[in-house]
Order: sequence, then C-alpha cells, then structure tokens
Amino acid sequence: MNLLMSDRPLPGIQMKEADRYIDLSRLKIRNCVGCFGCWVKTPGKCVIRDDAVTVYPLIAYSSRVIYVTRLYCGCYDLPMKIMLERAIPVQQAFIRLYHGQTHHIQREVKPKDAIIIAYGDAVPKEEQELFRRLVARNAHNMLFQSWRVIFAKEAELFSVVYREVCAWDA
Repeated sequence: MNLLMSDRPLPGIQMKEADRYIDLSRLKIRNCVGCFGCWVKTPGKCVIRDDAVTVYPLIAYSSRVIYVTRLYCGCYDLPMKIMLERAIPVQQAFIRLYHGQTHHIQREVKPKDAIIIAYGDAVPKEEQELFRRLVARNAHNMLFQSWRVIFAKEAELFSVVYREVCAWDA
C-alpha cells in the first residue's frame, strides 16, 4: 500500500483503490499527552480515541509514503508533527542498536520508501538544511529504507505532489 498524507487539501489528486490519501486538516487529532499508555496500558493502541487511531496503522503498513507538510522553523508544521508524534504506538518501548544508534523496536512496521515534500515560499537554506537533518534522524525511527526531501513553493505544490504520485505507477 502507498500512503499520501498531507497537512492541507490536495483537490484533484487521483489515487488507486489500494492506495490511501489522508488530508490531516480534515481530521480531529489531539496532541500526544506523553502518557505511554500505548506501550503500557494498551500496547500498540493509543489511549486517546480520535482520528489518529485510524491513521497510524496506515503509516505502519505502507511500503511507500509521501508526506506533504508546510515547512515551519526547520520542522514539520503542526498537523503533520502532531500526527507523527501520535504514531508512537507503532513502536515498542524497547530500545535496540540500529545503524549504530539507539532506536525503538518497531511493532509490525513495513520498511518504506519515503518522500517528504516541504512547501513554503522564501524558505532560507539554513532552514532547509535543518529539515533535511531532522528527516534523516526520523528515518531510522520510521523505518525508511530510502527517503528524499523535496522543497516546493506553494504555487507549484500540486504539480510536485502529482508528479510523485504518478511515479508510483511507473
């Protein structure tokens, strides 16, 4: 399964039936409260019952993902950051060495190829480099076997996303 997850609507994007498109701006997803209930009380399931519980399993089971997020201070903007933090139930509390670093053991997570499209106008090079480093660090916890970061201006966002989704079919 392929997953396109965006922090804003992408009208007109066509997906195959087996693929999923999630517009985070239309979902009700609360902040993680850091209770670790997904590790201790209900392993693999968040104790907060909102729309996030339908999204993080899709992240885990996807073999290819495209994340579309506004770039904010060298980071994912809030809707994407909140969702990625709420995806912690796909990890276990246990730690292992992975690529020479300590990372959580995954809970039935498929290794995936990822494209992160960060959009915004007039984004400084320093902010772009900070975001590249953040994604590289996240890649190990998210089991990205490969990843690319694409920076797009707001006016060209739809065409960039469309091109990458079409590449899934190639």
